[in-house]
Amino acid sequence: MTTDQLYQELTYVNHSRENRQKYAHLVINNPELLPQVLDILFKVDDKHSARAAWLLEFVAREQLHAILPHIDRITKDMHRVHLDPAVRPMAKICEYLVEAYYKGDAQIKNALTSDIKERVIENCFDWMINDEKIAPKAYSMNSLYLLGQDYDWIHPELILILERDFQMQSSGFKARAKHIIKKIKSRNKG
Repeated sequence: MTTDQLYQELTYVNHSRENRQKYAHLVINNPELLPQVLDILFKVDDKHSARAAWLLEFVAREQLHAILPHIDRITKDMHRVHLDPAVRPMAKICEYLVEAYYKGDAQIKNALTSDIKERVIENCFDWMINDEKIAPKAYSMNSLYLLGQDYDWIHPELILILERDFQMQSSGFKARAKHIIKKIKSRNKG
């Protein structure tokens, strides 16, 4: 399948779980399509960028290891993604990677080099301080909380952002922020 053909197929990717799952399995079963998905994803001003992001998120959810050969490109270019429907899946992919890393997944631990983790940290902080919707912020909070176990400076910075933005954010943000702050403080006591 060419990039143009895949681009046309993405026209049919919508919010339905079944539909995204169908296309995710197409990519999982044909891993040679992943570079084309990324090509479309990183056409960041194109409406199909978000559809490619949804697809990549479902691939990561179904088979996280499938994206590992492309993790360097994904983390190098994800900062360019700016359309709201595309940012959320990128933040979710970061959360999938970080959670797998801290659950001890050997392949993920091997793939998440310090450079890649630093890019994830940078993107997550950007999503936290930029005018993003609650979902990317929530995924980023969780990723940063976990990464803060290995990077001493993350937790104090995260608490500053959460406390600074607390009053201006939604009830969903506030609930997640309280939870993360409580986890950080109880971790620091122990």
